[in-house]
Amino acid sequence: VQLQASGGGLVQAGGSLRLSCAASGRTFSSYAMGWFRQAPGKEREFVAAISWSGGGTYYADSVKGRFTISRDNAKNTVYLQMNSLKPEDTAVYYCAASQVRWITTREADFPSWGQGTLVTVSS
Repeated sequence: VQLQASGGGLVQAGGSLRLSCAASGRTFSSYAMGWFRQAPGKEREFVAAISWSGGGTYYADSVKGRFTISRDNAKNTVYLQMNSLKPEDTAVYYCAASQVRWITTREADFPSWGQGTLVTVSS
């Protein structure tokens, strides 16, 4: 599956951004999706995941209550709504397609990755 992420940019602390990830090449509704991020000088980390139907979601503690993951299977797109952004949210954000239908947070369960979109939060 091919993934194309978009929506990153520069935003002030407390602001919002909505990331999108368009998928093609495989039945989108058959697998879970996830968002990960990599801050400068740090390892890539899990941010959020959503099950194949959208009925289940899971978040990293650092973004819980501020970020919302959703998907539109008719549009083959997954979203990450990011509110109350903090400077520590600055990172390249990657969407990823899982090989399983249910939620997983393990990078090894995501064989397909988008190119990443940069989010910069200024203080």
